Amino acid sequence: MFTPAFRGFHAGRLVSLLGSAMTPVALALAVLDASGEPGDLGIVLAAQLVPNLALLLVGGAVADRWPRRAVLVAANLGAGLTQGVVAAVLLTGHYSLPLLAGIELANGALQAFTMPALRGILPELVGPAELQRANAALAAAANAAKIFGPTAAGLLSATVGGGWAIALDALSFLGAATLLARLRIAAKPAVVARQGLRADLRDGWRVFRGIRWVWVTTLAFFVINLVNTGPWQILGPLLTTQRSGQASWGLVLSARAVGLLVMSVVLSRMALRNPLRAGQCAGALGGLGLVGLGLGLPAPWVMACAFLAGLGFTTLGVTWDTAVQHHVPNDALSRVCAYSDLLSYAAIPAGQLMVGPAADHWGGAAVALCCGLAFAVAALAPLAVRDVRELRAPEVAGVPRSRSA
Repeated sequence: MFTPAFRGFHAGRLVSLLGSAMTPVALALAVLDASGEPGDLGIVLAAQLVPNLALLLVGGAVADRWPRRAVLVAANLGAGLTQGVVAAVLLTGHYSLPLLAGIELANGALQAFTMPALRGILPELVGPAELQRANAALAAAANAAKIFGPTAAGLLSATVGGGWAIALDALSFLGAATLLARLRIAAKPAVVARQGLRADLRDGWRVFRGIRWVWVTTLAFFVINLVNTGPWQILGPLLTTQRSGQASWGLVLSARAVGLLVMSVVLSRMALRNPLRAGQCAGALGGLGLVGLGLGLPAPWVMACAFLAGLGFTTLGVTWDTAVQHHVPNDALSRVCAYSDLLSYAAIPAGQLMVGPAADHWGGAAVALCCGLAFAVAALAPLAVRDVRELRAPEVAGVPRSRSA
């Protein structure tokens, strides 16, 4: 179904994702075990996030200017080295907060170059007719890694130590770099000389704001991240544990992960005539997990809500990626994606900071319910714009189509 180049790329991503899915659990447990200070873990995680956001636009400009395969190979090699150093520090017992935070700063910077290049390279690997299925296949790999990676990390951390899980992550980055280096991709057309980075960023911003459905949907993603990520991460375990015990939160997360995986498989076997319309409609389901928490439903019903939310999340992500890859000029694709990601992700820390005071004032259940409903409204709001409703995918021969989409 896919080209040899995409199959090699998919294999590289799967290797990298399996390693990366272990790192959050392994790093958290290893840092807490070495320091005993939750504040240390917060500093290490922030050290990775800050440069990722700060350099995201630069990463987009670099990915549009230089061959994206080369950018990905360099970023994966760098990530392999930084994660290898983190593993060595933890395994040898030489824990140092400044050293670990400094390494994670470098790791976060490398991630800023990875994501825009990943979005931009896919149209170079498959034809327009295969983009949705390719995005769904990548989503399936990512969602499968989210299911198995944390479990493997927990087992390794409990037996031989979290440092070994991070060492495996380092090896996965090096393996991914090797696979990516072997890809055969047509050379990018010669790029007219630009004035420099600022000119590249200005041009990218001009393209971003010139495509109405892109910035309208990005604003919706900003609201979704504002009302979902912090409340789900903070109120989710709090409310579930209070009502049903600690084990129930793990079951809720597992149900959501299964929903993510199921929909990615479904979307790999069908094509949507109007991807954004279908994505935003299905995406409204993404707030059901919070609604279930807010209504105080029993754990099995919250799991069902989380499963449906997983279906919506995958549809939202796959259809968005496919739409921008179909309709945004390839020479500006990475920059447009970088602007969209930056504006969307900027809401996450704001939501994380706001949810605690809001829950203290109105109660956790009320906040969760309101956030779940706001999620649905934000997902559906772009449909008021004609460009979003009527954006069409290219005709795909021989692939089942959703008539309702």
